[in-house]
Amino acid sequence: MEEVSWVKNIGGVYFDLTICIMTVLTCLIVFGIVYFCSRNLQMKPKGKQNVLEFVIDFVRNIVSDNIPRKEVDNYHLLGFTFFMFILVSNILGLVTKVSLFPSDVSLWKSPTADPLVALTLAFISIILTNYYGIRKQGVKNYFVNGFMKPTAILLPIKLIEEFTNVLTLGLRLYGNIFAGEVLLSLIANLGASSPVKFVLALPLEVIWQTFSLFIGAVQAFIFVTLTMVYLSHKVEVEHE
Repeated sequence: MEEVSWVKNIGGVYFDLTICIMTVLTCLIVFGIVYFCSRNLQMKPKGKQNVLEFVIDFVRNIVSDNIPRKEVDNYHLLGFTFFMFILVSNILGLVTKVSLFPSDVSLWKSPTADPLVALTLAFISIILTNYYGIRKQGVKNYFVNGFMKPTAILLPIKLIEEFTNVLTLGLRLYGNIFAGEVLLSLIANLGASSPVKFVLALPLEVIWQTFSLFIGAVQAFIFVTLTMVYLSHKVEVEHE
C-alpha cells in the first residue's frame, strides 16, 4: 500500500504533521550537532571540533567563491545555516521508514522530499537576497541597479526571473530527494515480498542509500552556491 502523510485539519487549515515533526527534528539535530561539536573549543582542534571546523571552512569557501571577499563575514552564517539544515533534511529520510499501522500513514520522511518545504526554502532564500540587497543599497538604488540596468526594458524579465529562481531552486532540491526516497521505498518493498528477493534487494538498498547520501550533500552544496550567486547580484553594484 502506498504510504501517505499524516495530515490533520486544525482550525480549517490542513497541516502535514509528518513534515512538521520531521522539520522540528531536523532543527534539533542541527542544533545538537553544532552544540556537541562546539563544546570545550581548543586552539588546536581535534576530533569533533575538527568536523565542525571542516564544515564551516567548506561553507566559507562556497561563500567566498561567489560574493566579494569583504562581504563574506556578513553572509557566512546564512550559508552555514542553509547548508546544515538542507544536508540533515536530505539524509534524514534515508535512515528508516516508520508507518502508523495498519493505516500506512508515514511518520518518517525527509522534509525536503515535500515540495512545499523545498519551495519554502527557495522562497526564503530569494526573499533574503532581496532584503540584503535593499539593506546594502537602499530601496531606490537597489531597484534601479537590480531591475533597471542596463536598460529599463528588462524590468519585466527581471521580475519574472525572481519567480523562476524560486521554482528552479526549490524544484531541483525536491525532485532529487523525492526521487531517491521513492526508489528506496520500491527496493524495500521488493525485498519484503520474498526471501529470495530480499537477498537481491539488500545490496541494491545499501548501494542506493550510499548514492543518496552523496546526492543529498551535493544538493545542499548546490542550494547554498546558487543562493550566494543570487546574493552577489543583489549586494554588488555593477559599475558602468
